[in-house]
Formats: sequence, structure tokens, C-alpha cells
Amino acid sequence: MKKVIIFTILLIFIPFFIVTLFGMGDITEIQLKYVSNKTVRVKRLSTDKVEEVPLEEYIVGVLAGEMPIDFELEALKAQAVASRSYVLKRMEYNKDNEYDVVDSVLNQVYLDDDYLKETWGNNYTIKINKLRTAVNETYNEYMEYDGEIIDALFFSTSNGYTEDSHLVFNLELPYLKSVESSWDQEVSSAFSSKYTYSLQEFYEKLGLEYKDKLEVEILERSSTNRVLKLKINGQEFEGTTLYNKLGLRSTDFEITQVGSNVVFDMKGYGHGVGMSQYGALGMAKQGYTYDEILKHYYTGVTIKKI
Repeated sequence: MKKVIIFTILLIFIPFFIVTLFGMGDITEIQLKYVSNKTVRVKRLSTDKVEEVPLEEYIVGVLAGEMPIDFELEALKAQAVASRSYVLKRMEYNKDNEYDVVDSVLNQVYLDDDYLKETWGNNYTIKINKLRTAVNETYNEYMEYDGEIIDALFFSTSNGYTEDSHLVFNLELPYLKSVESSWDQEVSSAFSSKYTYSLQEFYEKLGLEYKDKLEVEILERSSTNRVLKLKINGQEFEGTTLYNKLGLRSTDFEITQVGSNVVFDMKGYGHGVGMSQYGALGMAKQGYTYDEILKHYYTGVTIKKI
């Protein structure tokens, strides 16, 4: 019996020592494709300075900040094209301004290479290679509608459907239409969530007078079940007002008073317009390619190269 155990241990550890001794486990760092004269002016909010970052390097940093590293490659590629389209549109808008984008959720979260090396440590090469592969395999690609770069909005998790842009941002864009997104429920832990506020906090955030009895009337929902208008103790609000003032995850919510608390039951996470990131993950898991994902969430677009 002892001989069998020793033999098994040797079988397990000998390959490990061979790989270690001869460096066969070394991983080569993938290099990015570059267009040297295409840079993004990124305002770093921590320093208040503007940095010029090569476009493809910027997209890698956005992937690191905006989408989990363990997502399927096709989902990451879809995010790369969406993020590239988004920043190219901002570069058009802000060509006469000091900077194109900020590095936060106000535009897109951007994490620079030094930060990633420090954060990822020994896993840096494996992780950066995955992101660079997604960027290189979509090199210079962006989305266009009717000859114009699109405003490629995206968000975390749908409630089963995305939302029309005009219902959220008062902006009618033909490629940001409501589409079904049935994949989110299976892959996103944020599909359903619950928030609880004290009555006092709830009233203060909405600028309402305190009352022991909360009266809520939903006046209008969109076709995707998101709240458009409601009344709270007789005062009318838009669903997006509660979303912003209360920091809700979604405008698809139900409100219940439980004693001295207000409970929100929500579906989805984010504004709901454009590509659902977890929907993209679900599609990728089912074998959809990045271009199929993009054309599902952005109606009628064409994928072009710079």
C-alpha cells in the first residue's frame, strides 16, 4: 500500500518539478495592436490631470474596470466594441474641450496598467492577456448607424428586457430600442434585489414631509415593467427620480411599507438602455459571437473599422 501511495505522489509532483525547473510554465505577455496617432484624453479624477492614452490601451483599461475578468471572451469582445464606440462618440462631442472622458462611471471606468499590475500581482499576465486578446480580436472596430458612430450605452443586468432610450434619457435613438434579454436571470446574481430604508431616510431623500402611513400609487409603467410615474403621499415623481435620489438598482420596483421601513423589491441593475453586460455573458455562454451579441442589443447597427 505504501508503494502505491509513493508512486501516486511521484506521478503528481514530477511533472510539476519538470515544469518549474525548465520554465515551461512561463507565459508570454500578449502585446496590443496600436494606431500611434489615435489617443484618448482621459481626465483622472484622483489627480485632476488629463492623460493621453492610446485608444486600444484605453479599451483594455475600460474592460478591466467595466466587466468581470471571468466573463466569456465573446462577451468581453462585445464590451470592447461597445466601449470603443462609446469613447469615439465622446471624442467627437468633446473635440474642442480639454478632455474626452473622465475615468469613472460618469463615462467609463478606466484602470491603468500600473494599477492592474499592483492589484493582480502574480495573476497579471494571465488576466491582461485575456483582455488584450479581446481588444486585439476586435482591433479598431466600432458600431455605426446611418453613417454615424453610435452612442453605445450599456449597463449591468436587465429585468428581462432592455429599455427605450427616450424613456430614460429623453433621447430618441433608433438603435437604442427595447429588446428581450432573457439570459440575465440565469447568470446574474443582481437580477433580483431588495433595498430597505427607514421611513425617515426615505422621506428626507425625496424631500417629503414625514408621515407614519406611506401611500404609494404607481401611475405608469413602461412595456418592460419599469416605473415611469408614481405618486407618494399625493406627490408625483418620475421613476428615474427615485432611481437617482435613492440610489436604486433599477426602476422595475415594488414599494412596500413594513413597520417604520420602506422596502423596494427590484429586478435588474442599471439604467436599462443598450447592452446588458450579463445578458451578453448569457449569450456568449450559449455560443453567440460578439457581433451577434452587439447586433441583438443595438438595433440595426453595422460594425466598422476605423
